[in-house]
Formats: sequence, C-alpha cells, structure tokens
Amino acid sequence: MTQTLPTGLTVTARVPASSANLGPGFDTLGLALGMYDEIVVTTTDSGLNIRVEGEGADDVPWGPSHLVVRAIERGLESAGVWADGLDVLCRNAIPHSRGLGSSASAVVGGLAAANGLAGKLDPELALGSDQLVQLSSEFEGHPDNAAASVLGGAVVSWSSVTSSAEGASAVPREYRAVRLAVHPSVRAVVLVPSERSSTAHTRGLLPDSVPHRDAAYNVSRGALAVVALTERPDLLMPATEDRLHQAQRAPALPHTTRWIERLRAEGIAATVSGAGPTVLALTTAEFPEWLRRDAEADGMQVHELGISDGVAVS
Repeated sequence: MTQTLPTGLTVTARVPASSANLGPGFDTLGLALGMYDEIVVTTTDSGLNIRVEGEGADDVPWGPSHLVVRAIERGLESAGVWADGLDVLCRNAIPHSRGLGSSASAVVGGLAAANGLAGKLDPELALGSDQLVQLSSEFEGHPDNAAASVLGGAVVSWSSVTSSAEGASAVPREYRAVRLAVHPSVRAVVLVPSERSSTAHTRGLLPDSVPHRDAAYNVSRGALAVVALTERPDLLMPATEDRLHQAQRAPALPHTTRWIERLRAEGIAATVSGAGPTVLALTTAEFPEWLRRDAEADGMQVHELGISDGVAVS
C-alpha cells in the first residue's frame, strides 16, 4: 500500500559529477569527481514548484518532464510512498553535455532525495545502494556514470539480462557495480571546453563490430586500469590506452583530441571524459601551471577535482 508523505519534509541531496570509460573501460569504468549538484526537495500540500539555479537554468524544462522531477517520482514509487506536492530546488554546478555525467547526476540526485524523504517517514522504506544503481541506470541505459555518482570512488559496472526458457526476456536488464578504493595519490583534472557534445551523436560514430585484436587490447587495458587506479598509479599511461571508441570519435572532437594528444605527450594520462568533449587527466603530480595557462587561453576551463564519495543526503 502506498503511503502519503506528510507536508513539510525536506531533504538535500548532494551528488557528484562523474567521468566514464577512463580510456579502455567503455560503458564499464567510472569515476566520481568532486564537482557537485545540489537538490533540495520539500513536500507540500499540492502541485509542483521547481527552480533551477546555475548550469541548465535557461535550457531545461521547469515542469514534470524535468529529469530530476521524473527521478524523484520514480524513487517515491519504488519506495512505496507518494507526495501530494513537491517544491524542488536544483543548484547545478556540473556542466551539461560535456561528458561529466550531468544527466546521471540529475537522476541519482532525484532518486536519492526521494529515498531520503521515504526514509524520514520510515527507515525501513529506504532503498539500498544496489537499488539506486539499478534505478538510475535504467534511466541512463548504462551504469558507469550513474554507479559512480551513487557509490563514489571508481566503479566497475556491468549489466545482464535474464531470459526465460523460451528465450524471451523475462525481467528488465539488471545493472550492477562495485566500488574501487582509488589510490590516494591519484588526482583528477578536467579540461572543459565551451562547446557541447551529444552522446547519441558520438555513439553513432562507433562501428557495429571491432577486430578481435582491438577487443583483446581493450580487455587487457581495462584490467590494467583497475590495478593502476587502486595500487599502481605509475601504470596510468598504458592503463588509459584505448582502441574501441576514442579514435572513432576523434573527427567529431578535434579540440578534445588535440589536447589529449598534447597531455599524453607530456606524460599525463589523458582520455575523453565519457562522450566528451571534456578531457579527463589522471596524474599523481601537480598539473603543470604552464599547461593550465595554455588550456585556458585555448578556451578550456581547468578544474582540479578530488575523487569524490557518492551521493549524500541530509
């Protein structure tokens, strides 16, 4: 039976940005980054009031179709509760359409806020992290960004489908993830250009099949990435090599590609962040000031970000 939340309950969800792929781990590896959106949700008597501050304030819908609102409603439904009305405030710092998981962060933040409201009514109604990974990944269609924003740190994620004896899909796709403890010396730096990128467009550039040798190459580098991130950061350069998606997307991301090549020539493990156009650099040393100046002069915003924990609700 669905329970109705009392009016006046308020929660705040603070959700990190994320970077996906990390080079070889296409749709599998993710990393939570210390840049945050904040979502404040209060139950009211009726209606929906939504306000957006910061990134996306001028170009996202302010109504029921807003991604955060849809995620809140899905989270409430999953917890078995309902609200007669909602006041939603989104304070956004994560750039949109730049490869930093802004849509995954919106979904995770909305689900976590809903979960916090349900937990205030009855702690037994609160969903676990595995359920949040599942629900947020259903929105995204892949779990790498969403799982990173839920769990924090670095994540290895995967999905599977259980089929009936007749071969038809019996249940929706199952999404899973485990968190890796990132080596304390690893630093993340992002170079964010002003232009945006469409994930659908850049995915459309990828071939339907790849040579066996390239698949084997990425399997080895993906496994090595786990070792590099957790125990051997000296291996970050070879561990971030890729043959499945970055070269294929390069014609659509010339600015990004140029900076990845430049950073790697300087010994800095740089990759496309998600579908781009942001550049993710993983290093154990200070990011060179002269490279920062050059990047900023070339229209990039440079942010040195910590490796973040997962979404937090208060």
